[in-house]
Amino acid sequence: MANRIIFFHGGGSKEDYDADKKLVESLEDSLGAPYSIHYPFLPNDGSPDLGRRKQIKEAISDSEDGVILVAHSLGASMLLACLSEFNIERRIAGIFLIATPFWEGSEDWVAPFKLRQDFAETIDKNIPLFLYHCQDDEEVPFIQLANYQRELPWATFREIPSGGHQLNNDVHVVAKDILSLKLA
Repeated sequence: MANRIIFFHGGGSKEDYDADKKLVESLEDSLGAPYSIHYPFLPNDGSPDLGRRKQIKEAISDSEDGVILVAHSLGASMLLACLSEFNIERRIAGIFLIATPFWEGSEDWVAPFKLRQDFAETIDKNIPLFLYHCQDDEEVPFIQLANYQRELPWATFREIPSGGHQLNNDVHVVAKDILSLKLA
């Protein structure tokens, strides 16, 4: 039986989904046959958070215990929001977040994307949590990783020298960490 991964894309458009498909393909190539990646398209449903929290919760609920969660950019921040705001019924084997924005500011459009102030207290510390960020990311500044390092000190952080926001479409470093999990 294959190990199930759900990969949540960044952005809110079909173009963003298509761009992140290259990350999914890199992960598939690096992991091989024992892993099955589900890559749902999360359409903008018109709600302030684009529907991400609800869509992500539903995708996880539709999976089986032992699911591995991987997310990029907006998908990564919304996955954290979902995990910190909802009671998730599935056992999660690991969480892998790539180029995760830490939403700050008082603008009206930012509010739906922000994490609750107590988000870190509600994340299960027994689930392996990895965050990856390239130092040359021009879309989500590298400095935002420091916010997560402060809030989630038990997590593993991978600072990548170069690769931009899309890690040059090469996520072998993520695959290596997934392969290190001790799966039941």
